Amino acid sequence: MPIYIMLSTLTDEGAETLKERPERILEVNREVEAMGVKVLAQYAVLGPYDFVNVVEAPDNETVARVSVELASRGSVKIMTLPAIPIEAFIQRLKA
Repeated sequence: MPIYIMLSTLTDEGAETLKERPERILEVNREVEAMGVKVLAQYAVLGPYDFVNVVEAPDNETVARVSVELASRGSVKIMTLPAIPIEAFIQRLKA
C-alpha cells in the first residue's frame, strides 16, 4: 500500500486544544484510521512543522480526503507528500 508523509502545523486554535487536551492527538489518529489511513509513525518535531506522520493509504484520494477533513477543522494545516520506498525508486531508475 502507498506510503505518505504528512507534515502538520498547528493553528493557534489547534495549539490551544493540544495544550488543554494532549490526548487529542491519539483521538485524531483513531479518526484517521477510521477513514482508511493507517498511522505507521508519528513524531512531534521542532522547526516549521509541529508533527511528521508517516501513514499508509490505499490511494491518493483517500489520503487527500483525510488531509481535507483535518484541515477543514481549522486546527491544523497539512502538507501531504507521497513517499517512494528507496528500493522501488532504484528499480525504477534501472528500468
